[in-house]
Amino acid sequence: MATASTSESTTPSSPASTAAPLSYRDAGVDIDAGDALVERIKPFAKKTMRPEVLGSIGGFGALFEISRKFKEPVLVSGTDGVGTKLKLAFTLNRHDTVGIDLVAMSVNDILVQGAEPLFFLDYFACGKLDVDTGAAVIQGIAQGCEQAGCALIGGETAEMPGMYPAGEYDLAGFAVGAVEKSQIIDGSTIVPGDVVLGLASSGAHSNGYSLIRKVMERAQPDLTADFHGRPFGDVIMAPTRIYVKSLLALMAEMPVKGMAHITGGGLLENVPRILGETLTAVLDKTSWDMPPLFRWLQQEGQVADQEMYRVFNCGIGMAVVVSAENAARATEILSAAGETVYTIGRIEARQPGQAQTVVA
Repeated sequence: MATASTSESTTPSSPASTAAPLSYRDAGVDIDAGDALVERIKPFAKKTMRPEVLGSIGGFGALFEISRKFKEPVLVSGTDGVGTKLKLAFTLNRHDTVGIDLVAMSVNDILVQGAEPLFFLDYFACGKLDVDTGAAVIQGIAQGCEQAGCALIGGETAEMPGMYPAGEYDLAGFAVGAVEKSQIIDGSTIVPGDVVLGLASSGAHSNGYSLIRKVMERAQPDLTADFHGRPFGDVIMAPTRIYVKSLLALMAEMPVKGMAHITGGGLLENVPRILGETLTAVLDKTSWDMPPLFRWLQQEGQVADQEMYRVFNCGIGMAVVVSAENAARATEILSAAGETVYTIGRIEARQPGQAQTVVA
């Protein structure tokens, strides 16, 4: 017959039971550093505020009221990162401009559909949080938001030990804008005879950096050396130009038929995104000067012309399609807003087998 045991438990004791108690800091996460970063960035975020923002940084969710100036508002959202340009930021220990890149990549994208950027959120992830580095990055994000006229309404700082090499981090950004339903720009009104204007880029922006880094490995440039009046490191890290305010001013003055943000895929793959199947954009490569950085990349990397135009912006960060009759006035408005504007091509009827964008 079975009987109840009267012996002591045989469960082995854990060696940890006699060790010192663990904290989150022992696991590699410094809550105090995270709190310090939040306090450091509050003044930067405050400078980006819009009247529609309800509440402040630090809540569980960000509140934003749609402005009553919109009668039939359509929300337009976009998300992006900075890509392997971050690798150069780590190498150069320069973290003050990649935040501008982060904002630019998203707000320029939603802008091309006619949207006014309203607010932005960021995601900053690292293995171990360095408050100075984090503050530099987010200060850049706030600067980008100021340039775009949108509010830095919130974000997330994730400290994840073991996920990233020491000194490295990753970024993601999220932008939301609004456009009147009747004013959405989708390229549907583009017809043969329309003119393509090109707005100058500030450099490579945030695209093609895997190839850029490969070329740099081969060429081994001196990053401190003068390169056409600026240190090479400054040229290669120049932040992405934000076109929001100048293009919103243009849209307020005249109909804009289409816009293409020249990001990954370069001119050859981004301009077709706004064209109907029966149309092609014929771009004249002699109508603008390819900036020295791109000429250097092509020479040092022995990169073919077509590859250049499908990887890099090659000096044109935004393409804008307007009617021929509005082209001169559009150029005036954009130039007055601080843009360098080129007439880079025209829209034509597409021939059988023809690419939707031709650079010749």
